[in-house]
Amino acid sequence: MVDVSRVQKELTECNRDREVSGVSIALHDGANISHLTGTIAGPADSPYEGGTFVIDIRLPGGYPFEPPKMQFITKVWHPNISSQNGAICLDILKDQWSPALTLKTALLSLQALLSSPAPDDPQDAVVAQQYLRDYPTFAATARYWTEAFAKSASTGMEEKVQKLVEMGFPEDQVRSALKSVDGDENMALEKLCSGSG
Repeated sequence: MVDVSRVQKELTECNRDREVSGVSIALHDGANISHLTGTIAGPADSPYEGGTFVIDIRLPGGYPFEPPKMQFITKVWHPNISSQNGAICLDILKDQWSPALTLKTALLSLQALLSSPAPDDPQDAVVAQQYLRDYPTFAATARYWTEAFAKSASTGMEEKVQKLVEMGFPEDQVRSALKSVDGDENMALEKLCSGSG
């Protein structure tokens, strides 16, 4: 069983300084403590600057003794993240995990990974080759993907979610409605009101 009180404490800790750290975590559907959604701000002075990257977090029954399963939902062009499915190559999410680490540490490690890729241990060989052989093209592609996938719908997305949840709609319905209309708040509201969210 997931240690519920530990996870709740971690969520509180992580979200307390989200403005400073640039990382935050929320329950994915408002009910299940073992399925979370993490958010990372793209690090400054990197091709990911200005982007907001969303990460799917699933906690195994053995957490914190087993590492959390994390996967990028936002598409990202990076040697250690699959451009196809968002799978992540990071040692602390595999054999270097320790119960002393937290979800916040893991998200901060992902943020650091965005700043300093490890192309010699790639998750996406195509991106890694480009990073090593043609860095300017890599940086331009990574910037383009950040503009295309990490800014448009996600800019202000959390604020929109918050606003609609405060109107009394369930968070999972709010997220799927916003997603289906590319973050258009008014259209999402119409969907929610008509019950087709």
